[in-house]
Amino acid sequence: MSGAIMRAERAGAPLLAALHACAFPADPWDADAFAALLAMPGAFALIAAEDATPAGFVLARIAADEAEIVTLGVVPRARRRGHGTRLAAAAAAEAQARGAGRLFLEVAAGNAAARRLYGRLGFREVGQRRGYYPDGADALVLALALSPPS
Repeated sequence: MSGAIMRAERAGAPLLAALHACAFPADPWDADAFAALLAMPGAFALIAAEDATPAGFVLARIAADEAEIVTLGVVPRARRRGHGTRLAAAAAAEAQARGAGRLFLEVAAGNAAARRLYGRLGFREVGQRRGYYPDGADALVLALALSPPS
């Protein structure tokens, strides 16, 4: 299953929480938070695997014709192997297939690696949220125009 991307359902909330805690140890989300988000209309989650081992995840949601990546993370042992790019691209494709015209996300202003990843995918800065993160860091709001589904 090297390089596989799988859909995660509400039953996968504990795995998503474990991946989130590994990717973001300073601000982990619990399984209840993931289950609640996945229960929302338009929400979906994807998991990237490397040699059948979960390596990262993305949680997104769609409302009307706009989509948002709520959180995306790759566990430290699997970073710099393209999982983040594949997850973001897969979320964009899923959002587009569900009728979204734009995909938004927030990224820490100081997270140069993530900003480069999103820039390569075509995301552009459209706003800023001061003090958005628990540590007080600012977030940049990025958007990606999605082509209409064919």
